[in-house]
Amino acid sequence: MRKTRQATSGELDTVPREVPSCPASRPPPAFTLIEVMIVVAIMGLIAAMGVPSILQSFRKDGMRKAVSDVQKVCADARADAILYNKTTAVVIRPPERQFGEEGAAESKTLPDGVEFAMVDINLQDYGASEWARVFFYPDGTSDEMTLVLHSSDDWRKITLEFSTGLATVSDVNR
Repeated sequence: MRKTRQATSGELDTVPREVPSCPASRPPPAFTLIEVMIVVAIMGLIAAMGVPSILQSFRKDGMRKAVSDVQKVCADARADAILYNKTTAVVIRPPERQFGEEGAAESKTLPDGVEFAMVDINLQDYGASEWARVFFYPDGTSDEMTLVLHSSDDWRKITLEFSTGLATVSDVNR
């Protein structure tokens, strides 16, 4: 059997105790100003390297701008037809590379290097015509339209579904 020794009251007083440190004597753990400045400088360098590519992804030029503009004009014409309960039209002028909602103050022009390769409305080819008109009706429907845009080696097809009046974009190969 093991004997355990009990401390007497006199021995307890002689045992050294650890005195808790006073909060005023030791500063709380924190970052120094130099450490914070180094982290901010590193974050600035990383941001400076990434900003150009981020801005380029938001910039629309060439084919992306042309496709976006055509979709927006068609969506606006459809919305106006439904909202005002009247037939609206989008006029396309292939030789001038222009398109826009009929009666609007200004029309859009395709960016440099982008051309209308095909303009089909209700299964009729209007590519060689001076102008073509696509109608949008108050019930949300429209004429059937297929546009093909061409820019150097990039080809995009914009199809307007007659039953919904919504434009979809795909590659020409599809």
